[in-house]
Amino acid sequence: MLSLGPRVEVVLATEPVDLRRGHDGLVTLVRSLWQADPYSGTLFVFLGRRMDRVKVLFFSSGGFVVHYKRLEHGRFVLPRVPAGAARVELDGASLAMLLGGIDLRAVRRLPRWAPPQNLGRKGIDISLGA
Repeated sequence: MLSLGPRVEVVLATEPVDLRRGHDGLVTLVRSLWQADPYSGTLFVFLGRRMDRVKVLFFSSGGFVVHYKRLEHGRFVLPRVPAGAARVELDGASLAMLLGGIDLRAVRRLPRWAPPQNLGRKGIDISLGA
């Protein structure tokens, strides 16, 4: 099981990948498909053709790690993918649900809360208006 912090970046390939690829083959895909930095700490997620296997590649403590999971029954379900997208960015919770076999298309999330902009400690507007 992977434990992920709230700020971990996760990138999911939208097209199936030949999962016979090992560490080096997946690093090559990261660089060639997305021109991404495989050393960044981002988790790169690849599904196999039958959608019953997944590999997660990331760099940690001086080396690459591949987390591999095969479902004994059923298939992984991709989240909604925009037309023409080569990748989808997920958060740690979405990756955990995907690996747990949850259909991300059926999940309903509450809107994300963000603090109001330009507020001081006690809710006082501290913007420097002209």
